[in-house]
Formats: sequence, C-alpha cells, structure tokens
Amino acid sequence: MIQKVISIVGGKKVGKTTTTENLTAELTKKGYSVTAIKHISEENWTIDTPGKDTWRFAQKGAKKIIVLSPNEIVTIEKGNTEKVNIEELLKRAKGNDVVLTEGLKKAVAKKTSIPKIAVVTSQLDAEKALKDYKPILAFSGPFNTQNLFKTVPYANGLTEPEKLAEIVEKFLKN
Repeated sequence: MIQKVISIVGGKKVGKTTTTENLTAELTKKGYSVTAIKHISEENWTIDTPGKDTWRFAQKGAKKIIVLSPNEIVTIEKGNTEKVNIEELLKRAKGNDVVLTEGLKKAVAKKTSIPKIAVVTSQLDAEKALKDYKPILAFSGPFNTQNLFKTVPYANGLTEPEKLAEIVEKFLKN
C-alpha cells in the first residue's frame, strides 16, 4: 500500500486532537500502521525538559539529539522551523500506511493531494472549512453537517470514531 496522508483541521479547542487520537486507535485496530504529525503553535513549547541530559546537550550546541530507550527512539532537532514544509515532514513519516497530520492548516489548506477531515462546531465553521480547505474527505466534530452538505460525509470522531474510520478506510483502499 502506498502511504496516504490525511489532515485533521479546524479551529482551536474543537476536538482535533481527540479526533486524531480516536482515528489512530480505530485504524490501528484495522491493521494499519499510522504516523501522527502534530503541529504546536505555542512559541516556546519544547519536548525537551530543561535540566535533563538532552536539554543540556542542546545547550552546548548539539543540533540533533537522538535518544534510545527500551521502548522508543526520539530524535530532537534544534533550529528554526519556519521553513520546514509538509513534504519534509512526510519524508520523516515513511514506512507507515497512513499519516495523520493535525494542526498544519496553513501548510495543507490548498494542497489538493491531501484530503482533510474538518472538525467543526457550527454551520459557520463548516462553511468556512469548505471555502478554506480542499478537498474535504469528511466533516467531524460536535456539529452534525449530515443534512447540510450531501457531498461530504459526516461522522463524529469524538463519539463514533469507528464510522469516521470507515470513511477513511474507503479512501485508503482507493
């Protein structure tokens, strides 16, 4: 299977992370290997913990720190990320069936090669999503769009992720 990419998009605090989490669980149950890419816009956020070994290595100038533990490998790359594009991120996700991105709305908005799941809380959100994101694979979230937009399916990834996974699986099999 060729790796496919789907972006979960929407405003702040609408359920994108929960939708991504639930969709990851459902796709994994179905036997797909999943990569999740999360964009965090908080200016000073870091996975690195001040005072810990990896942080100290970076403070001394290391641009890449690779950490190996019994259950995971983590690579921390220090530097300006403003010019990192979606293609570079996807190269790092090689080897899995599906990549779910969350929070990269500017990078994926008009990329027609990447379908979007729009998590919406109102009709206004849904209409804005139709305008801003191309193409939309499905609507999700607390606002049910089922009777508004007949061409785009709806499944609430927050409460019925198995239905959203079915929509995604149809896309993956094409």
